[in-house]
Amino acid sequence: MAWRLSLTEPQTNADRRPIATRERKASIALASAVARAGVSANTISILGMVAGLGSGVVLALTPTLGPAAARGAFLAAAVLIQLRLLANMLDGMVAVSTGQASPVGELYNEIPDRVSDAATLIGLGYAAGGSPELGYVATCLAFLTAYIRAVGRGAGAGSDFRGPMAKPQRMFLCTVASLYVALAPAPWQPSFGRGWGVPAAALAVVALGSLVTCLRRLSGIAGKLSRA
Repeated sequence: MAWRLSLTEPQTNADRRPIATRERKASIALASAVARAGVSANTISILGMVAGLGSGVVLALTPTLGPAAARGAFLAAAVLIQLRLLANMLDGMVAVSTGQASPVGELYNEIPDRVSDAATLIGLGYAAGGSPELGYVATCLAFLTAYIRAVGRGAGAGSDFRGPMAKPQRMFLCTVASLYVALAPAPWQPSFGRGWGVPAAALAVVALGSLVTCLRRLSGIAGKLSRA
């Protein structure tokens, strides 16, 4: 059976994260090709988690590497983070295109995301120029944004994906930070004391933005439930 996503098929609903790239022809063609190859949505979710874990490992290794190898590791981390996000987009698209959503698909959708978030953020904390403390704080707050979204959905308010530091924004910032450290000349690499550099600064922004995200989601969910 040939699987193909229709360009006119609705790809979003109130319980799916709005992703603009999901509507692009290239994304639709890729999802169709993956579905035709017989790769299940759950398998894609697991592959995305592997990429997320890989990003954390290579980031955490950077302090043990020489300058050139560390730059290569930061570049590899940026690629792995984006592959994880690509998998996050494709798993839902493949499930829709095949019409074969798994009864445990929600578990495969959510648990690998939390593992990947933790791996990337904690790995960035242990990276050269990072801060382990900020990595753990950013991870806890990232988990809290997802927890609040899940509670809101369970309470009947639907899934609240608002930012400013939802998953795509968190991972975008981690990608930019990794690319900057990998590609910027040494004189352009800032130092904020205590050995902190761009990775630590990125984690501080993630933590602060995630806190704001938690407050915004709580406010929005409370408003919906109050009007119900």
